[in-house]
Amino acid sequence: MRRRAFLGTALAAAGASPLFAAIRGGRWDDAAAVLESAVAAKQVAAAVLHVAQRDESFTRPFGTATTGDAMFLLGSISKPINVTAVMTLYDRGQFRLDDRVMKFLPAFRGDGRDDVTIRHLLTHTSGLPDQLPDNGDLRRRNAPLTEFAERTVRTRLDFAPGSRYQYSSMGILLAARIAELISGTDIRVFVDRTVFQPLGMAHSAQGLGRFKLTDMVLCQMDGAAPESGGGDPTAREWDWNSPYWRALGAPWGGVHASAPDIARFLAEFLGARGKVLKPETERLMVRNQNPAGLKPRGLEFDVGKAAGSPGCSEQTFGHTGSTGTLCWADPAAETICVVLTSLPRRAAQRHPREVAAERVAAAAGRGGP
Repeated sequence: MRRRAFLGTALAAAGASPLFAAIRGGRWDDAAAVLESAVAAKQVAAAVLHVAQRDESFTRPFGTATTGDAMFLLGSISKPINVTAVMTLYDRGQFRLDDRVMKFLPAFRGDGRDDVTIRHLLTHTSGLPDQLPDNGDLRRRNAPLTEFAERTVRTRLDFAPGSRYQYSSMGILLAARIAELISGTDIRVFVDRTVFQPLGMAHSAQGLGRFKLTDMVLCQMDGAAPESGGGDPTAREWDWNSPYWRALGAPWGGVHASAPDIARFLAEFLGARGKVLKPETERLMVRNQNPAGLKPRGLEFDVGKAAGSPGCSEQTFGHTGSTGTLCWADPAAETICVVLTSLPRRAAQRHPREVAAERVAAAAGRGGP
């Protein structure tokens, strides 16, 4: 009962006025100070911190992010959002987790592919690589998502399905492609209908949606991942800030959202309210699905203590993004933490998002349930 009560109040607080946030935000000031310092030092151009704990909510923008509703490119936080959309079809009985991928993508067969299941795709145990060998070429040509999917279907596996854990953006792409084929709907539209609209995520879009490129926070490209165009002065037509990439809506990294909207998304799973999926399906997604000996993973969510910051409980779930984003929810502390920045993850050995989130976890622990 307490968790349900928390969820309702946290969602209400997420839309509270800046004055309310300022009044109630003293406990999170240490976390905010980290981002203030990073902006003052010109390490971070833009950031937003959002914290919700029980009946309190705190949102603060920094740098060029002048509002708490500033929309950032989420990077891999896009993955659990897309998988949530995929799982609406599971709830309708249109696939089972242990269905073979080739049932929906007949060309995905041979060389071990016949044994890959949808569960393998969603838990990073399929054997597919993170990025395609010709990822750079596809992006230089501004290839559509369908071409990425076609190439992935023909890509050799790195190991037998289920035998190892290997983070795989392309596994999530194939899951999204299966959802498109079952639903007959473009994944960008499908995510909007099944996730953003039901949860009231008014400042979210896969790709650009109803927004313009100028509505989005720009990524700092210095230190960005090579597959995103980092370090390549010729990559302006396909890097993270290009019109091509921002509109593409890659299921593995192309969602834009505000920090309070990400909190709304996590709150749905924290309370298993059933607004998007059946409550038992939401609980399933944040529970470890991998066998002993492999990295714990929910259905795309990272789970366990490592999914959060030091001091978080074993019940924690969340995700990070290479664009400089981080989010987690800890049911034990009834706390949601979202840190969105414009600084790529690889650009700092000790990233401000991590330091800020650690201070949130410490303050949440001091607050107590």
